[in-house]
Amino acid sequence: MHIRIKRVDPSLPLPKHESSGAVGFDFVTRETTTIEPKCIALVPGNVIVQVPEGHALLIVPRSSLPRKKALVCPHSIGVIDQDYHGPDDEILIQVQNISDEVVTVERGERIAQGMFVKVEQAEWVEEKELASVSRGGFGSTDNHG
Repeated sequence: MHIRIKRVDPSLPLPKHESSGAVGFDFVTRETTTIEPKCIALVPGNVIVQVPEGHALLIVPRSSLPRKKALVCPHSIGVIDQDYHGPDDEILIQVQNISDEVVTVERGERIAQGMFVKVEQAEWVEEKELASVSRGGFGSTDNHG
């Protein structure tokens, strides 16, 4: 898949898949960002990406982020739409410092990864009823088996 991309700072490398089997590619942070304890910050990802038609770009934290940096993504996952690629639409990585200490993300660090997924827009067909029997409410599959 060929993806159109623009680096905000061309001196930093493009995102890349770190192994031949990697499904996600790592973003490289553009500037050093300090996150106060218990606060949320946006870390510049250095790229503007034109997401191909029929796809979304998901931004997810690297699995080591909470352990190594005491950072989590408060929204769990970021979604980059197909029409988010204007001149000021740099991908920003939202993180929350869960520690009691200041955390610094250094320029050039890899804290998040992206992956493209196929998507479709829904065309709703409203019905009066979808099933005659309920399988149960929230958490109901814990009671099966």
